[in-house]
Amino acid sequence: QVQLAESGGGLVQPGGSLRLSCAASGFTISIYDINWYRQAPGKQRDWVASINSGGGTNYVNSVKDRFIISRDNIKNTVYLQMNSLKPDDTATYFCNVPIGRGVWGKGTLVIVFS
Repeated sequence: QVQLAESGGGLVQPGGSLRLSCAASGFTISIYDINWYRQAPGKQRDWVASINSGGGTNYVNSVKDRFIISRDNIKNTVYLQMNSLKPDDTATYFCNVPIGRGVWGKGTLVIVFS
């Protein structure tokens, strides 16, 4: 069974850092594109970053130079290192893999407050 499980969210002050993890099971992450999305309260879910099967990465403009997506094929886990966090980064973060109709984790909440 294909599953994703996010972790690593929490409370952080502006300028701080967090590392989110997305642990995959039931498939091998190295052969799929893996995406991070986020959904702020009352807003739609938006794409944040992707890492493709070749290791190439892409980011939404608002997080470029602050967030880094990476993966550990041995641990079958994808990470999102988030630096210089801003209040606008407050959201529930989800990872996604385009298998079938798309598989989503349950999300991990990040709150950036001063």
